[in-house]
Amino acid sequence: MLASDVRETIQQGYRQFLKARDLKPRLGQKQMIATVANALSHSQPDKRLAVVEAGTGTGKTVGYLIAALPIARAMKKTVVVATGTIALQEQLIHKDLPELLEACGWDHSCALVKGRGRYACNLKMEQCLDAIKSKDAGLFLFEDEVAFNPNQQTENLYREMWDALADGSWDGDRDSWETRIQDVEWRALTIDRRQCSGRRCRFVNQCAFFNARNELEESECIVANHDLVMADLALGGGAILPPPEDCIYIFDEGHRLGDTAIRHFGAECRVNGSVTWLERLQKQCKGQAPLFEKDKALADQLPRIEREAGKIAELLTFVYPLLQQSLDSTDYPEDGRYRYAHGDVGEALRDLASQLAKQTSGWLGRLEVLVDTLNDALGDKQYPVPAADVELFYQQAGSWQSRAESLLALWDRLHRETKSGDIPMACWLRLDDSGGNVDISINASPIQAAELLRDVLWGSCYAAVVTSATLRALGSFQTLQRETGIPDFAHFMAVAGAFDYQQAAVIRVPGDAVEGNAVEQHSRDIIDRFDTLVEPRCGTLVLFSSRRQMEQVYDELSDDLQKNILIQGQYSNREMVRLHKERIDQGRTSVLMGLASFAEGVDLPGDYCRHVVIAKLPFAVPDDPLHEALSEWIEDRGGNSFFDIALPIASLRLIQACGRLLRTESDTGTVTILDKRLITKRYGAQLLNALPPFRREVG
Repeated sequence: MLASDVRETIQQGYRQFLKARDLKPRLGQKQMIATVANALSHSQPDKRLAVVEAGTGTGKTVGYLIAALPIARAMKKTVVVATGTIALQEQLIHKDLPELLEACGWDHSCALVKGRGRYACNLKMEQCLDAIKSKDAGLFLFEDEVAFNPNQQTENLYREMWDALADGSWDGDRDSWETRIQDVEWRALTIDRRQCSGRRCRFVNQCAFFNARNELEESECIVANHDLVMADLALGGGAILPPPEDCIYIFDEGHRLGDTAIRHFGAECRVNGSVTWLERLQKQCKGQAPLFEKDKALADQLPRIEREAGKIAELLTFVYPLLQQSLDSTDYPEDGRYRYAHGDVGEALRDLASQLAKQTSGWLGRLEVLVDTLNDALGDKQYPVPAADVELFYQQAGSWQSRAESLLALWDRLHRETKSGDIPMACWLRLDDSGGNVDISINASPIQAAELLRDVLWGSCYAAVVTSATLRALGSFQTLQRETGIPDFAHFMAVAGAFDYQQAAVIRVPGDAVEGNAVEQHSRDIIDRFDTLVEPRCGTLVLFSSRRQMEQVYDELSDDLQKNILIQGQYSNREMVRLHKERIDQGRTSVLMGLASFAEGVDLPGDYCRHVVIAKLPFAVPDDPLHEALSEWIEDRGGNSFFDIALPIASLRLIQACGRLLRTESDTGTVTILDKRLITKRYGAQLLNALPPFRREVG
């Protein structure tokens, strides 16, 4: 039950916000505030969950913050807002939250939290610079890749960064560095949690990561992203963020939640790559032994670690031919992929997986002891080995531990036989011949996040809100519930956007369009009518489901058309959008051609986008192993994978694509869908009815 003083705080805050921004109350926003407030204040813990689809223009950020912040303060809980992208994190912490708090007259403390990989490690930077000085080119930096040899430009970048950290002009956050940093340059400057010695590190007081973490302890609202929340939950919760029972989670862009969870709980092993790594590790053990010979306990550990690494490598050599047999048996060898039906890898591989899991588990225990020993050595000023050498070996041992944990996660899953009634894992192989080194990757992943999220999130947190402009598929929340395990007794609400859809836009499906599954004819049809789709002196967004089709269409267009087109892959997505807007601002014609990443999260208001062209219905790629495994499981249980999975997902993607058109209340334009299946197939009417209520010109 919402306490009267908290209700008054929410209502007064909303009135002040509207007055400060000279806005009128929006019905959808008021409905969202009420739904969120009622859910978060519910007396029954298992009902403190709100699912709100808020159409574009609702102002959903204000809707959830206005309700959540006062309730969290009253309950002494922390609000954790999780977004899908770093760009939205930045917008929340630097714009949306400060503006809201100022308008409401509230004093809530807020902090931005990112993963460790977004921050430079001072120690690693010092090691890079030392390696450059000694002309050793940082051979220690990458155990699993080609040695990193920085060129003069990279060396200058590192020195510039070091100076900026020293004089306080840079905070160590990758996203706040003014120029673009290549991934290979940045990777040399970061560490994972196993390589970090934490409070033992001599740079801990200057550490950008720990300085950011220190802000969390006093913060009432933490802005994170989905990946970081999942990483915290995978560690048991409370490792990075406050414990789940002390959190009110708000998952903005909640339609991404299931995919993010699956990605975090999947496991992979490149077999030959792992053998090579283990063989190199054995040599590294030999190399470290003379340096640490005065520490008898540690010196005794290294030969054991070396021997057990050799045993794991030997077992992996037996795995490779088994996997090769499976790949050779596939009907589609050109795909370089094989999926185990029903997640059953067979008795022979299960037996090897059992041996590998047992061997790796014991070996991991030894590595943990080694890391603990080195951690103690870092705090011992009398330790007989130079501190710089201990620091390097600590990082190396930490990376061994991280990779051993990944190996164990995979083989522990593969040795377990799926019981009748259990949801199977998706298990598949992929042939990798990149770089001239042939390898086989074996993967295991949950096919749904529902059970995972029920265990680690919905049943553990104090309360949660899931929101997005697109949560329903075919007008129902059922697909979201199936993917994420959200219970039926959650508070569900769909609020309309703030637009006059009928007046603002039209959806067109040409009667002479071609069905999207007639690949060659469909591509030819798009090419033939392309010039009629381009809006002159403003923006057109053309969305494809297939890179091959997108590139084919582009290649066959005339030079006059191509000069107005920016095609995905030509530049980064951000640079494409910048160039597109620059052209429009100059009164020129511009066309963006892109794939799924342009169908959501791209904001092109006004003349930047007057026409959205959707090439074909966005059905999932039929040979994606996760999609295959889920479809197989659905069919085994008597379901219909097309109507239960493929169609709802296509509906969601189609709605997201249409959502690129209207971004502000003054926007107008057209959505054209060039796939006649919307007219000829029985499911076409379902897909059309689920789209925003634009005017329709169909057939």
